[in-house]
Amino acid sequence: MTVKVNKIMVVDDSQAILMVMKAILTELGVTHISCCSDATQALQKIRQAPHQYDAVFTDLNMPEMDGMELIRQLGELKYAGGVAIISEMDNKVIDLAANLARQCNAHLIGNITKPVQLSEVDRLLHKLESFISPLNNTEVPLNESELLHAISHNQVTPFYQPKVNRATKQVTSIEVLARIVSEDEGTTLLPHRFIGPAEDLDLINLITFQLFEKATEEFKSIRSELCHPARLAFNLSPSQLNDPSCPDKLALILELNRLTPQDIILEITEHLPLESNTQLETMNRLRIRGFEISLDDFGTGFTNLHQLKSLPFTEIKIDRSLITHVESDRFSQVIIDSLVDIAQNERLSIVAEGVERIEELQYLDRYKHNLLMQGFLICRPKPKQEFIRWIHSWLRMTNSNS
Repeated sequence: MTVKVNKIMVVDDSQAILMVMKAILTELGVTHISCCSDATQALQKIRQAPHQYDAVFTDLNMPEMDGMELIRQLGELKYAGGVAIISEMDNKVIDLAANLARQCNAHLIGNITKPVQLSEVDRLLHKLESFISPLNNTEVPLNESELLHAISHNQVTPFYQPKVNRATKQVTSIEVLARIVSEDEGTTLLPHRFIGPAEDLDLINLITFQLFEKATEEFKSIRSELCHPARLAFNLSPSQLNDPSCPDKLALILELNRLTPQDIILEITEHLPLESNTQLETMNRLRIRGFEISLDDFGTGFTNLHQLKSLPFTEIKIDRSLITHVESDRFSQVIIDSLVDIAQNERLSIVAEGVERIEELQYLDRYKHNLLMQGFLICRPKPKQEFIRWIHSWLRMTNSNS
């Protein structure tokens, strides 16, 4: 396979495991492999160059500093790469290790059992690739003048992607995804080119409100094509929750387009921690107004299982790094089982995002009465007219199968 995961640190006190891991990773196309038999030494190397490693593979049972201590230290360093455990673990240990890692702000992706098999490492590299791909994107981000030009020329454009209930075959909600479309140049820019710069330059509200205004206007004709109610889902950055007037601004746009907060789901990414009193107050005010609130990309950031119960979320979206190859990944299966149980007990909706392979869909069908599906296998993000054509095609297909 051709991998984008090019730089990996392997930590294990067994020289035999280090040799096997290096041979397998080399076979799978990883170009830079650093091996350490001592976790303290490994941590020193990572401290000196934290961006030098896409992922750290670590044993749990090691002398002096063990694997759990290393994971905790990586979290304190705010290490942005993925972490994988090389160890045989039962379900309870997986659950506890994942929760502890998240509380430490470490990004635990999965585990490889011993004796190590090439197929397991290959599967985990695919997961790591989906996790780190946004970090490794080399496309040049827009600068301030380019962003202001796009906003002032009304180029922020909504694309749409459905969340589908597999049991009923209904589109329960439609996520609005931002694109910058220049018809003059014939280009469509994806969010990784402009969302980060917009947050850094304090322009994210201008992009969000332009997108919100367009999508709520277009939703009238989109909704008329469906035979059942559906909500619109918008992404909000945690930084936007620092604006206490955010609920009022969103509600005003809705009123102008004859929609209500009950028609809207606000997806908040967990890439940044939700911790300030202002953020929590704004979330509560949004819920009081009637907005649904979704925790986006669960599995990549900072929210632990306790917060799922204490914060006013109405939906959880499982990140695609946990969905990739889920049919053969015991770690992801245990995490998804736990999330589905929590969602049922707390009466939350739960969404599997990033479904791209038929094998993933077939495995997830065991949860189809509790889990919504979203991903390229079902529908890629599309502009309004293309999305309406997809709706017609979906309705024809589901009606013929009923």
